[in-house]
Amino acid sequence: MTKPQLELVAPPTVFGAVQKSPPPRKQPIGQRRQHLFPDEVDRLIKAAGDNRWGHRDATMILLAFRHGLRSAELVSLRWDQIDFSAAVLHVSRSKGGVATTHPLGASEMRALRRLKREQQPASPFVFVSERGAPFSTRGYRALVSRLALAAGFEFSISTHMLRHATGYKLANDGVDTRSIQDYLGHASIASTVRYTKLSPRRFRNFWND
Repeated sequence: MTKPQLELVAPPTVFGAVQKSPPPRKQPIGQRRQHLFPDEVDRLIKAAGDNRWGHRDATMILLAFRHGLRSAELVSLRWDQIDFSAAVLHVSRSKGGVATTHPLGASEMRALRRLKREQQPASPFVFVSERGAPFSTRGYRALVSRLALAAGFEFSISTHMLRHATGYKLANDGVDTRSIQDYLGHASIASTVRYTKLSPRRFRNFWND
């Protein structure tokens, strides 16, 4: 019995073209840089001032940066966490983080007092929507994305880049790693050392030109 000749089978095609593996995607710029610089945060705050609810939005960005707040920590912030007489903020951390108490600067105190005075109707939450409901993490992410466009950024910005901006700024100012760990509420210092690795401060005086 003769064996039938093998039939050549063409490679699979898509719309008449030979199917090939897709080329590797280039990583977006916004994903390569995981933090913002302080002057870039200022740009976001300035852009927020042009919004209908500009003071609220600018205060959100200010507190997120000054205290390294995650999205969930920011939107769940309550007025009873703020001690105006002592000028401190009691920070409750998510993701198993360690709760901390932070000092509030003069600009933050002014912004928070004004926000509380203007909040109508009054709410136990610091940041609320125009309907008086607590701000959502989704709404906060959308807000930051809009502000990035308004501020003229050429790369996308995530809310977590504000938290990383805090760690980077403190490390670049020479704050010791253990203090940064406590400030950001990291349960493990392994989560904190990334900021000292990012900081160019540790390379200073390598060359004495």
